[in-house]
Amino acid sequence: MTTTAITNIAGLVTNDPALGDGSPLGLIENAAVVIDGDKIAWVGSAAQAPAADTAFDARGRAVIPGFVDSHSHLVFAGDRTAEFNARMSGRSYSAGGIRTTVAATRAATDAELEANLLRHLDEARRQGTTTFETKSGYGLTVADEARALRIAAAHTEEVTYLGAHIVSPDYAEDPAGYVDLVTGEMLTACAPYARWVDVFCEKGAFDGDQARAILTAGAAAGLIPRVHANQLSYGPGVQLAVELEAASADHCTHLTDADVDALAQAADTTVATLLPGAEFSTRAQWPDARRLIDAGATVALSTDCNPGSSYTSSMPFCIALAVRDMRMTPDEALWSATAGGARALRRSDVGLVTPGARADLALLDAPSHVHLAYRPGVPLVSAVWQRGVRAV
Repeated sequence: MTTTAITNIAGLVTNDPALGDGSPLGLIENAAVVIDGDKIAWVGSAAQAPAADTAFDARGRAVIPGFVDSHSHLVFAGDRTAEFNARMSGRSYSAGGIRTTVAATRAATDAELEANLLRHLDEARRQGTTTFETKSGYGLTVADEARALRIAAAHTEEVTYLGAHIVSPDYAEDPAGYVDLVTGEMLTACAPYARWVDVFCEKGAFDGDQARAILTAGAAAGLIPRVHANQLSYGPGVQLAVELEAASADHCTHLTDADVDALAQAADTTVATLLPGAEFSTRAQWPDARRLIDAGATVALSTDCNPGSSYTSSMPFCIALAVRDMRMTPDEALWSATAGGARALRRSDVGLVTPGARADLALLDAPSHVHLAYRPGVPLVSAVWQRGVRAV
């Protein structure tokens, strides 16, 4: 295999305290990285870097792990521009919300859905994302949910069955019948393509008992739970996620002290995944990341990229929001967008730069990772390596 040395790195974020300055970011100044095939082979001081077949000069810029986006909804058709415009203009809007996207997704061809997915993946990659999770949830029929997962599984190993996004419009008068479908025939068709099972546990979607039935059935089919929890109101989602040892409780906007304590106690099992793009796009209350971190919870940041409530694929943007409006430090936000996302996906091979890890890296056009929050909106990612291959 060909080896590549990235040299003259002003600041390298490894997320391995043993390699760097002892902080959670494991920062190494004046650093180098050697890539061998699709793995990191060596990390350390540039002055001690071993020889490699090729070299790339970082020219005094920062290198970070590729972002790990652990929550997105990328298999869809259409958009909801009119809904967003009305919301931001203070006007009422009576179109169907998620149901609008369901109708457009059902009407789209497989080729159209895949092309849209690939467009968003390319957009995210150019902003430094090298690992992503994505969900179904815009088909809500057996055939449409299965095809969404099949399309997604061709492009990522982190695929989530979200037949329980909302009650299908086809079952508006029979929500119990829809839960039976989600836990029965739909699950059977979808499980072969998915690693995870998710549910929107919220008023107007699925209550605690329904969510428990869906997640338990998914687990029995070999899928690992994750939960849309406590986004719009206080509810049972976080407690259910912790009880069922879900990999993540996502959103976590409305939390009681008991919810925070539960997430802190389950820090090694259940990650609190915060999605600031959703609050930005809906002018909703911000999650309190400081409260969670100070309590000892593990926190991830993700985009929640979807056409209705968070139509952004930019992890740098979410980092800037987290620092400005969720009381995270720049170091905490970067860790949560890389190592935190990896924790939420129960991955130890991504989200860090250490020997043996997957060679996923982003070069910033800046001397420090702090610029991701310091210069919001500026396209700082200038090169990306994914599985050891220069992708941007």
